Amino acid sequence: MDFALTEEQTLIFDMAKSFGEEHIAPFAQEWERAGTIPKDLWPKLAELGFGGLYVSEEYGGSGLSRLDATLVFEALAMACPAVGSFLSIHNMCGGMIDKFGSEELKQRVLPGLCSMEKIYSYCLTEPGSGSDAAALKTRAEKSNDGYVLNGTKAFISGGSYSDAYVVMCRTGEDGPKGISTVIVDDGTEGLTFGALEQKMGWKAQPTTQVQFDDCKILHENLVGDEGRGFSYAMAGLDGGRLNISAGALGGAQQALDQTVQYMSERKAFGRSIDQFQALQFRLAEFETKLQAARIFLRQAAWKLDNKDHEATKFCAMAKLMVTDVASEVANGCLQLHGGYGYLADYGIEKIVRDLRVHQILEGTNEVMRLIIARQVIVS
Repeated sequence: MDFALTEEQTLIFDMAKSFGEEHIAPFAQEWERAGTIPKDLWPKLAELGFGGLYVSEEYGGSGLSRLDATLVFEALAMACPAVGSFLSIHNMCGGMIDKFGSEELKQRVLPGLCSMEKIYSYCLTEPGSGSDAAALKTRAEKSNDGYVLNGTKAFISGGSYSDAYVVMCRTGEDGPKGISTVIVDDGTEGLTFGALEQKMGWKAQPTTQVQFDDCKILHENLVGDEGRGFSYAMAGLDGGRLNISAGALGGAQQALDQTVQYMSERKAFGRSIDQFQALQFRLAEFETKLQAARIFLRQAAWKLDNKDHEATKFCAMAKLMVTDVASEVANGCLQLHGGYGYLADYGIEKIVRDLRVHQILEGTNEVMRLIIARQVIVS
Protein backbone atom coordinates (compact mmCIF):
# COMPACT_ATOMS: atom_id res chain seq x y z
CA MET A 1 0.00 0.00 0.00
CA ASP A 2 1.55 3.30 -1.17
CA PHE A 3 0.62 6.45 0.73
CA ALA A 4 2.99 8.72 -1.19
CA LEU A 5 1.74 11.43 -3.53
CA THR A 6 2.76 11.14 -7.15
CA GLU A 7 5.18 13.65 -8.62
CA GLU A 8 2.28 15.39 -10.36
CA GLN A 9 0.25 15.58 -7.15
CA THR A 10 3.20 17.02 -5.25
CA LEU A 11 3.52 19.65 -7.96
CA ILE A 12 -0.19 20.50 -7.69
CA PHE A 13 0.09 20.98 -3.92
CA ASP A 14 3.28 23.04 -4.15
CA MET A 15 1.85 25.22 -6.91
CA ALA A 16 -1.29 25.98 -4.89
CA LYS A 17 0.70 26.60 -1.71
CA SER A 18 3.11 28.99 -3.46
CA PHE A 19 0.21 30.87 -5.04
CA GLY A 20 -1.46 31.23 -1.66
CA GLU A 21 1.71 32.47 0.01
CA GLU A 22 2.22 35.15 -2.65
CA HIS A 23 -1.28 36.23 -3.69
CA ILE A 24 -3.58 35.42 -0.75
CA ALA A 25 -1.89 35.24 2.67
CA PRO A 26 -0.45 38.82 2.67
CA PHE A 27 -3.93 40.24 2.02
CA ALA A 28 -6.17 37.85 3.98
CA GLN A 29 -6.64 40.20 6.95
CA GLU A 30 -7.34 43.13 4.65
CA TRP A 31 -9.95 41.16 2.67
CA GLU A 32 -11.59 40.04 5.90
CA ARG A 33 -11.94 43.65 7.05
CA ALA A 34 -13.31 44.66 3.64
CA GLY A 35 -15.73 41.71 3.60
CA THR A 36 -14.89 40.79 0.03
CA ILE A 37 -12.31 39.15 -2.22
CA PRO A 38 -10.98 41.16 -5.20
CA LYS A 39 -12.40 39.66 -8.36
CA ASP A 40 -9.10 39.95 -10.19
CA LEU A 41 -7.77 37.13 -7.98
CA TRP A 42 -9.91 34.47 -9.67
CA PRO A 43 -8.53 34.62 -13.22
CA LYS A 44 -5.05 34.22 -11.73
CA LEU A 45 -6.16 31.02 -10.02
CA ALA A 46 -7.84 29.92 -13.25
CA GLU A 47 -4.53 30.26 -15.08
CA LEU A 48 -3.25 27.44 -12.85
CA GLY A 49 -6.22 25.28 -13.86
CA PHE A 50 -8.07 25.73 -10.57
CA GLY A 51 -11.24 27.26 -12.04
CA GLY A 52 -12.60 23.96 -13.38
CA LEU A 53 -10.83 21.28 -11.40
CA TYR A 54 -13.30 18.48 -12.27
CA VAL A 55 -14.44 19.83 -15.62
CA SER A 56 -13.42 17.91 -18.73
CA GLU A 57 -10.50 19.34 -20.65
CA GLU A 58 -12.61 19.78 -23.78
CA TYR A 59 -14.56 22.54 -22.02
CA GLY A 60 -11.50 24.25 -20.56
CA GLY A 61 -11.26 22.29 -17.32
CA SER A 62 -8.41 20.37 -15.72
CA GLY A 63 -10.13 16.98 -15.38
CA LEU A 64 -8.48 16.31 -12.02
CA SER A 65 -9.48 13.67 -9.50
CA ARG A 66 -11.14 14.36 -6.16
CA LEU A 67 -7.90 13.45 -4.42
CA ASP A 68 -6.03 15.98 -6.54
CA ALA A 69 -8.59 18.63 -5.61
CA THR A 70 -8.17 18.05 -1.88
CA LEU A 71 -4.51 18.95 -2.31
CA VAL A 72 -5.46 22.27 -3.90
CA PHE A 73 -7.92 23.19 -1.15
CA GLU A 74 -5.65 22.10 1.68
CA ALA A 75 -2.79 24.20 0.27
CA LEU A 76 -4.92 27.30 -0.40
CA ALA A 77 -6.49 27.11 3.07
CA MET A 78 -3.03 27.48 4.55
CA ALA A 79 -3.19 31.02 3.18
CA CYS A 80 -6.87 31.66 3.97
CA PRO A 81 -9.62 29.08 4.55
CA ALA A 82 -12.33 31.52 3.42
CA VAL A 83 -10.77 32.04 -0.01
CA GLY A 84 -10.04 28.37 -0.61
CA SER A 85 -13.55 27.36 0.40
CA PHE A 86 -15.15 29.89 -1.93
CA LEU A 87 -13.18 28.39 -4.79
CA SER A 88 -14.49 24.99 -3.72
CA ILE A 89 -18.09 26.19 -4.08
CA HIS A 90 -17.40 27.51 -7.58
CA ASN A 91 -15.85 24.19 -8.52
CA MET A 92 -18.79 22.24 -7.10
CA CYS A 93 -21.01 24.12 -9.55
CA GLY A 94 -18.65 23.35 -12.43
CA GLY A 95 -18.51 19.67 -11.56
CA MET A 96 -22.31 19.43 -11.44
CA ILE A 97 -22.77 21.13 -14.82
CA ASP A 98 -20.04 19.01 -16.43
CA LYS A 99 -21.48 15.76 -15.08
CA PHE A 100 -25.19 16.35 -15.60
CA GLY A 101 -25.66 19.25 -18.04
CA SER A 102 -26.62 18.94 -21.70
CA GLU A 103 -23.93 19.25 -24.35
CA GLU A 104 -25.33 22.65 -25.36
CA LEU A 105 -25.24 23.91 -21.77
CA LYS A 106 -21.70 22.67 -21.17
CA GLN A 107 -20.37 24.30 -24.33
CA ARG A 108 -22.12 27.55 -23.48
CA VAL A 109 -21.23 28.02 -19.81
CA LEU A 110 -18.22 25.89 -18.85
CA PRO A 111 -15.46 27.79 -20.69
CA GLY A 112 -16.35 31.00 -18.84
CA LEU A 113 -16.65 29.11 -15.57
CA CYS A 114 -13.25 27.47 -15.99
CA SER A 115 -11.54 30.75 -16.89
CA MET A 116 -13.38 32.31 -13.93
CA GLU A 117 -14.60 35.14 -16.07
CA LYS A 118 -17.86 34.19 -14.39
CA ILE A 119 -18.00 33.20 -10.71
CA TYR A 120 -20.66 30.66 -9.68
CA SER A 121 -22.49 30.18 -6.39
CA TYR A 122 -24.44 27.14 -5.18
CA CYS A 123 -27.99 27.68 -3.89
CA LEU A 124 -29.51 24.78 -1.97
CA THR A 125 -30.13 25.88 1.63
CA GLU A 126 -33.28 27.83 2.52
CA PRO A 127 -34.38 29.63 5.70
CA GLY A 128 -36.58 26.64 6.60
CA SER A 129 -34.59 23.76 5.08
CA GLY A 130 -30.98 23.21 6.08
CA SER A 131 -30.21 19.61 6.96
CA ASP A 132 -33.59 18.60 5.53
CA ALA A 133 -32.69 19.83 2.05
CA ALA A 134 -35.46 17.83 0.34
CA ALA A 135 -38.02 20.08 2.07
CA LEU A 136 -36.99 23.12 0.01
CA LYS A 137 -39.86 25.37 -1.14
CA THR A 138 -38.32 27.56 -3.87
CA ARG A 139 -40.54 26.78 -6.86
CA ALA A 140 -40.13 27.04 -10.62
CA GLU A 141 -43.40 27.02 -12.56
CA LYS A 142 -43.29 26.18 -16.26
CA SER A 143 -43.80 29.00 -18.73
CA ASN A 144 -43.86 29.13 -22.53
CA ASP A 145 -40.07 29.32 -22.85
CA GLY A 146 -38.83 28.06 -19.48
CA TYR A 147 -39.68 28.64 -15.84
CA VAL A 148 -40.81 31.37 -13.47
CA LEU A 149 -38.84 31.10 -10.23
CA ASN A 150 -39.99 32.22 -6.78
CA GLY A 151 -38.46 31.63 -3.35
CA THR A 152 -35.55 32.42 -1.05
CA LYS A 153 -32.17 30.80 -0.47
CA ALA A 154 -30.15 31.41 2.71
CA PHE A 155 -26.47 31.47 3.71
CA ILE A 156 -25.35 31.78 0.09
CA SER A 157 -21.61 32.37 -0.25
CA GLY A 158 -21.22 34.83 -3.09
CA GLY A 159 -24.72 36.25 -2.80
CA SER A 160 -24.68 39.65 -4.57
CA TYR A 161 -21.06 38.94 -5.61
CA SER A 162 -21.20 36.02 -8.06
CA ASP A 163 -22.08 36.14 -11.73
CA ALA A 164 -24.37 33.10 -11.79
CA TYR A 165 -26.25 30.91 -9.31
CA VAL A 166 -26.87 27.16 -9.55
CA VAL A 167 -30.29 26.85 -7.90
CA MET A 168 -32.12 23.79 -6.62
CA CYS A 169 -35.86 24.41 -6.96
CA ARG A 170 -39.15 22.55 -6.92
CA THR A 171 -40.72 21.83 -10.31
CA GLY A 172 -42.94 18.95 -9.22
CA GLU A 173 -44.27 17.05 -6.21
CA ASP A 174 -43.12 17.39 -2.61
CA GLY A 175 -39.99 15.49 -1.64
CA PRO A 176 -36.72 14.84 -3.46
CA LYS A 177 -38.25 13.65 -6.75
CA GLY A 178 -39.85 17.03 -7.42
CA ILE A 179 -36.61 19.03 -7.39
CA SER A 180 -34.75 20.35 -10.45
CA THR A 181 -31.62 22.46 -10.97
CA VAL A 182 -31.42 25.70 -12.96
CA ILE A 183 -28.80 28.38 -13.58
CA VAL A 184 -29.80 31.97 -12.81
CA ASP A 185 -27.51 34.66 -14.20
CA ASP A 186 -26.79 37.80 -12.25
CA GLY A 187 -28.90 40.66 -13.55
CA THR A 188 -31.94 38.47 -14.21
CA GLU A 189 -35.09 40.47 -13.54
CA GLY A 190 -36.55 39.49 -10.17
CA LEU A 191 -33.22 38.35 -8.70
CA THR A 192 -32.39 40.33 -5.54
CA PHE A 193 -30.24 39.88 -2.46
CA GLY A 194 -30.57 40.40 1.27
CA ALA A 195 -28.19 42.42 3.41
CA LEU A 196 -24.68 41.08 3.94
CA GLU A 197 -24.66 38.60 6.81
CA GLN A 198 -22.43 39.44 9.77
CA LYS A 199 -20.60 36.17 10.42
CA MET A 200 -18.22 34.70 12.97
CA GLY A 201 -15.75 33.61 10.29
CA TRP A 202 -15.34 33.42 6.51
CA LYS A 203 -15.75 37.20 6.62
CA ALA A 204 -13.98 37.71 3.29
CA GLN A 205 -16.81 35.85 1.56
CA PRO A 206 -19.87 38.03 0.92
CA THR A 207 -22.84 36.00 2.19
CA THR A 208 -26.50 36.92 1.73
CA GLN A 209 -29.96 35.56 1.20
CA VAL A 210 -30.83 35.21 -2.49
CA GLN A 211 -34.40 36.12 -3.42
CA PHE A 212 -36.30 35.11 -6.57
CA ASP A 213 -39.45 37.07 -7.40
CA ASP A 214 -40.98 35.95 -10.70
CA CYS A 215 -37.52 35.33 -12.17
CA LYS A 216 -37.87 34.19 -15.76
CA ILE A 217 -35.46 31.34 -16.53
CA LEU A 218 -35.03 29.99 -20.05
CA HIS A 219 -35.47 26.24 -20.44
CA GLU A 220 -31.92 26.04 -21.81
CA ASN A 221 -30.69 26.94 -18.31
CA LEU A 222 -32.08 23.70 -16.86
CA VAL A 223 -29.24 21.45 -15.70
CA GLY A 224 -29.85 17.87 -16.77
CA ASP A 225 -33.33 16.39 -16.44
CA GLU A 226 -36.30 17.87 -14.68
CA GLY A 227 -36.93 16.17 -11.34
CA ARG A 228 -33.33 14.98 -10.92
CA GLY A 229 -31.96 18.05 -9.17
CA PHE A 230 -31.89 16.57 -5.68
CA SER A 231 -29.82 13.60 -6.82
CA TYR A 232 -27.46 16.02 -8.57
CA ALA A 233 -27.10 18.06 -5.38
CA MET A 234 -26.46 14.98 -3.26
CA ALA A 235 -23.90 13.64 -5.75
CA GLY A 236 -21.95 16.87 -5.40
CA LEU A 237 -22.00 16.76 -1.61
CA ASP A 238 -19.62 13.80 -1.27
CA GLY A 239 -16.90 15.80 -3.03
CA GLY A 240 -17.93 18.98 -1.25
CA ARG A 241 -17.44 17.27 2.09
CA LEU A 242 -13.93 16.28 1.10
CA ASN A 243 -13.14 19.86 0.06
CA ILE A 244 -14.50 21.35 3.28
CA SER A 245 -12.41 18.81 5.19
CA ALA A 246 -9.30 19.68 3.18
CA GLY A 247 -9.84 23.37 3.87
CA ALA A 248 -10.13 22.69 7.59
CA LEU A 249 -6.99 20.57 7.48
CA GLY A 250 -4.99 23.27 5.71
CA GLY A 251 -6.08 25.94 8.15
CA ALA A 252 -5.21 23.79 11.16
CA GLN A 253 -1.84 22.87 9.66
CA GLN A 254 -1.04 26.54 9.18
CA ALA A 255 -2.04 27.24 12.79
CA LEU A 256 0.28 24.47 13.99
CA ASP A 257 3.18 25.63 11.80
CA GLN A 258 2.83 29.17 13.13
CA THR A 259 2.62 27.88 16.70
CA VAL A 260 5.81 25.85 16.42
CA GLN A 261 7.60 28.98 15.17
CA TYR A 262 6.07 31.16 17.88
CA MET A 263 7.05 28.72 20.64
CA SER A 264 10.66 28.71 19.48
CA GLU A 265 10.78 32.50 19.90
CA ARG A 266 8.59 33.11 22.94
CA LYS A 267 10.51 32.94 26.23
CA ALA A 268 9.27 32.26 29.73
CA PHE A 269 11.23 31.47 32.90
CA GLY A 270 14.50 31.95 31.04
CA ARG A 271 13.97 29.63 28.05
CA SER A 272 11.85 29.30 24.94
CA ILE A 273 8.50 27.70 25.69
CA ASP A 274 9.09 24.88 23.19
CA GLN A 275 11.53 23.49 25.79
CA PHE A 276 8.76 22.74 28.28
CA GLN A 277 7.86 19.08 28.05
CA ALA A 278 4.17 19.59 28.82
CA LEU A 279 3.87 21.93 25.82
CA GLN A 280 5.93 19.62 23.62
CA PHE A 281 3.39 16.88 24.34
CA ARG A 282 0.60 19.16 23.10
CA LEU A 283 2.47 19.66 19.82
CA ALA A 284 2.98 15.90 19.51
CA GLU A 285 -0.75 15.29 19.95
CA PHE A 286 -1.67 17.96 17.40
CA GLU A 287 0.78 16.64 14.80
CA THR A 288 -0.44 13.07 15.25
CA LYS A 289 -4.09 14.06 14.91
CA LEU A 290 -3.49 16.11 11.76
CA GLN A 291 -1.47 13.37 10.10
CA ALA A 292 -4.15 10.77 10.90
CA ALA A 293 -6.85 13.09 9.57
CA ARG A 294 -4.86 13.70 6.38
CA ILE A 295 -4.47 9.98 5.66
CA PHE A 296 -8.15 9.33 6.33
CA LEU A 297 -9.21 12.22 4.08
CA ARG A 298 -7.08 10.98 1.20
CA GLN A 299 -8.42 7.45 1.62
CA ALA A 300 -11.99 8.79 1.38
CA ALA A 301 -11.06 10.79 -1.74
CA TRP A 302 -9.50 7.66 -3.27
CA LYS A 303 -12.71 5.72 -2.62
CA LEU A 304 -14.81 8.44 -4.27
CA ASP A 305 -12.50 8.56 -7.30
CA ASN A 306 -12.71 4.78 -7.63
CA LYS A 307 -16.51 4.69 -7.17
CA ASP A 308 -16.17 2.41 -4.15
CA HIS A 309 -19.55 1.35 -2.75
CA GLU A 310 -18.57 2.79 0.65
CA ALA A 311 -17.51 6.17 -0.73
CA THR A 312 -20.44 8.12 0.72
CA LYS A 313 -19.87 6.67 4.19
CA PHE A 314 -16.14 7.42 4.03
CA CYS A 315 -16.73 10.99 2.82
CA ALA A 316 -19.09 11.52 5.76
CA MET A 317 -16.60 9.97 8.19
CA ALA A 318 -13.79 12.12 6.80
CA LYS A 319 -15.87 15.26 7.10
CA LEU A 320 -16.80 14.42 10.68
CA MET A 321 -13.30 13.46 11.77
CA VAL A 322 -11.20 16.02 9.92
CA THR A 323 -13.28 19.11 10.69
CA ASP A 324 -13.59 18.20 14.38
CA VAL A 325 -9.85 17.52 14.65
CA ALA A 326 -8.93 20.68 12.74
CA SER A 327 -11.09 22.86 14.97
CA GLU A 328 -9.61 21.23 18.09
CA VAL A 329 -6.04 21.73 16.88
CA ALA A 330 -6.57 25.34 15.82
CA ASN A 331 -8.15 26.17 19.17
CA GLY A 332 -5.29 24.43 20.97
CA CYS A 333 -2.79 26.47 18.97
CA LEU A 334 -4.52 29.65 20.07
CA GLN A 335 -4.14 28.47 23.67
CA LEU A 336 -0.40 27.87 23.19
CA HIS A 337 -0.07 31.46 21.98
CA GLY A 338 -1.53 32.67 25.27
CA GLY A 339 -2.91 36.19 25.13
CA TYR A 340 -1.24 36.82 21.77
CA GLY A 341 -3.39 34.13 20.20
CA TYR A 342 -6.42 36.26 20.99
CA LEU A 343 -5.06 39.19 18.98
CA ALA A 344 -5.87 39.57 15.30
CA ASP A 345 -2.27 40.46 14.41
CA TYR A 346 -1.11 36.88 14.98
CA GLY A 347 -3.70 35.36 12.66
CA ILE A 348 -4.57 32.39 14.89
CA GLU A 349 -7.94 33.69 16.06
CA LYS A 350 -8.97 34.15 12.41
CA ILE A 351 -8.20 30.50 11.67
CA VAL A 352 -10.23 29.41 14.72
CA ARG A 353 -13.20 31.50 13.57
CA ASP A 354 -12.93 30.39 9.95
CA LEU A 355 -12.73 26.68 10.76
CA ARG A 356 -15.76 26.65 13.05
CA VAL A 357 -18.18 26.68 10.14
CA HIS A 358 -16.51 23.66 8.54
CA GLN A 359 -18.27 21.54 11.17
CA ILE A 360 -21.61 22.87 9.89
CA LEU A 361 -21.32 23.18 6.10
CA GLU A 362 -22.04 20.42 3.56
CA GLY A 363 -24.19 18.73 6.18
CA THR A 364 -23.65 19.31 9.89
CA ASN A 365 -21.45 16.85 11.73
CA GLU A 366 -24.59 15.60 13.47
CA VAL A 367 -25.97 14.67 10.04
CA MET A 368 -22.63 13.00 9.21
CA ARG A 369 -23.13 10.77 12.25
CA LEU A 370 -26.59 9.90 10.99
CA ILE A 371 -25.30 8.97 7.51
CA ILE A 372 -22.51 6.86 8.96
CA ALA A 373 -24.76 5.09 11.47
CA ARG A 374 -27.36 4.21 8.85
CA GLN A 375 -24.73 2.65 6.58
CA VAL A 376 -23.16 0.76 9.46
CA ILE A 377 -26.53 -0.68 10.48
CA VAL A 378 -27.47 -1.60 6.88
CA SER A 379 -24.13 -3.34 6.31
